[in-house]
Amino acid sequence: MRLVLCSGSPRRREMLSRVGLRFDVEIPRVAESREPGERIAAYPERLARDKASAGLESWRKRGGQGPAVALAADTVVVLGEEVLEKPRDRGDALRMLRQLSGTEHQVITGVCIASDSEKRSRSVVSGVRFTDLSEAALRWLVESGDGDDKAGAYAIQGLAGAFVERIDGSFSNVVGLPLPETLQLLAGAGLRMPWG
Repeated sequence: MRLVLCSGSPRRREMLSRVGLRFDVEIPRVAESREPGERIAAYPERLARDKASAGLESWRKRGGQGPAVALAADTVVVLGEEVLEKPRDRGDALRMLRQLSGTEHQVITGVCIASDSEKRSRSVVSGVRFTDLSEAALRWLVESGDGDDKAGAYAIQGLAGAFVERIDGSFSNVVGLPLPETLQLLAGAGLRMPWG
């Protein structure tokens, strides 16, 4: 069975490669916006389901054949009732990091595994608390570009990790792909694991 990763994220590619999985990459085109009235907790899981379906369909149209399972994920940072997605620019990144400074927030990743006949998905939630960040530290983080294309304007595996006081839950979830849950979904869909 072929694994199709429906994501352009180098971090997700690296995590899957590190555990010995081989995969094709298919980057789906899906509008990433919350639907009116959509609960925050349901949003990343719905996006992951949309991306997995679109990615598998696109992979098939480009000539992908045989049994396959598509994997997609979407990660959001949530502070109170606000969803902090990827920053529009460095000014937006500074605004987000100021909000996260000295507070606890949630990171929610929706993961979906889709085949031609079924879809399985789930959400994983982790809590993250930042120390109080000085204005100099905030500007340094923003100007580094480390969080330019990341939910909440930071990468926990990057420079911002130096300012994380506590994580409640999965570290890999905060990076963008909750590995234990993802591997369970893949095994449940019949994908052969490297250690199996």
